[in-house]
Amino acid sequence: MNFDYSDKTKSLIEDVANFMDKHIYPAEPIYNQQMKDFGDNRWQVVPVLEELKAKAKEAGLWNLFLPESDLGAGLTNLEYAPLAELMGRVGFASEVFNCSAPDTGNMEVLIRYGTPEQQEKWLTPLLAGEIRSAFLMTEPDVASSDATNIKTSITRDGDEYVINGRKWWSSGLGDPRCKITILMGKTDFDAPRHQQQSMILVPVDTPGVEVLRPLTVFGYDDAPHGHMEVKLDNVRVPAENMLLGEGRGFEIAQGRLGPGRIHHCMRTIGLAERALETMCGRLASRQVFGKKIFEHSLWEERIAEARTDLEMTRLLCLKAAHMMDTVGNKVAQAEIAMIKVAGPKVALKIIDNAIQSHGGGGVSQDFDLAQMYTHARTMRLVDGPDEVHNRAIARIEMKKYIDQSQA
Repeated sequence: MNFDYSDKTKSLIEDVANFMDKHIYPAEPIYNQQMKDFGDNRWQVVPVLEELKAKAKEAGLWNLFLPESDLGAGLTNLEYAPLAELMGRVGFASEVFNCSAPDTGNMEVLIRYGTPEQQEKWLTPLLAGEIRSAFLMTEPDVASSDATNIKTSITRDGDEYVINGRKWWSSGLGDPRCKITILMGKTDFDAPRHQQQSMILVPVDTPGVEVLRPLTVFGYDDAPHGHMEVKLDNVRVPAENMLLGEGRGFEIAQGRLGPGRIHHCMRTIGLAERALETMCGRLASRQVFGKKIFEHSLWEERIAEARTDLEMTRLLCLKAAHMMDTVGNKVAQAEIAMIKVAGPKVALKIIDNAIQSHGGGGVSQDFDLAQMYTHARTMRLVDGPDEVHNRAIARIEMKKYIDQSQA
């Protein structure tokens, strides 16, 4: 593997970094103030975001995430990794470049598996940033880490499908621009275990779709994005809204979640980098017991560990991206799982030390560290909990051992 970025990637890194410096970082206080100005009704489009998106589109920094399509920038996963890392340094930055979840995963699904009609109706406005989307998979009444447990039913009735069930952690559904969801449910409860599930397009304004409440993460509601609990009561959608075909939900999920998992890790590395910078700034600005805080050996050790952990995690992420590009997601399964476990854990450790370096301020609203921690902690659950990924890693490792022993 060549660890040096291509000239194309270096140029884009410079462009995105410059855009972040010129537009994104200065917009952070504006974004926060506009959210405060909304008062109790925080589920609104933030004006500064729309201004930034227009600038990003004009600069050609748009839809950078699509590795297998000429609809984006034509980047590989490896080329996109450092760009996603830069975006991950600010919570809303990915949306500015139209590279935020769950839209990225949903667009990839529509590109890979959507019909021309589905693509024209939903993919085109998503690529243009005119609408947003959500992904409905997790359910409150079952252990959704095993997706075969999901109970939402998708029943054929003539030229329609009727959907009944309850979903939660439907991220993005709070946004008033969210117009379409991709829902995973069961079309055949008696089929073989991994052929029961299907994915179907459900417009948000379909009768019977009821958003029950926004869920909070350690008290944060992540408005206007949000994570919603949704009830689906006899929701009827046209039969042509089915993606790929009945019983092919797991096939779609595997195609969707591989890139999604590594994108999360790329952004999480950027988040951890910013936390480390914040920590170093604080340690250099305060003095205790006669010297700067960073001069105490305890903090020297923490800084060194943070840098070492970040470099190791980034290299693992780049290796996983390289394998996805060269041998495919299936062969890269272990590396994708490893980075999905390692990335958030490293970020949490660094953010926790950054909080500690700020004393009481670290857990207050005066700094972004508490929200950073909340986001990184959520990443240990998003797109499968650590336990599921560790199980996959262990099984792959044991298979290698058993195969070698038998040989």
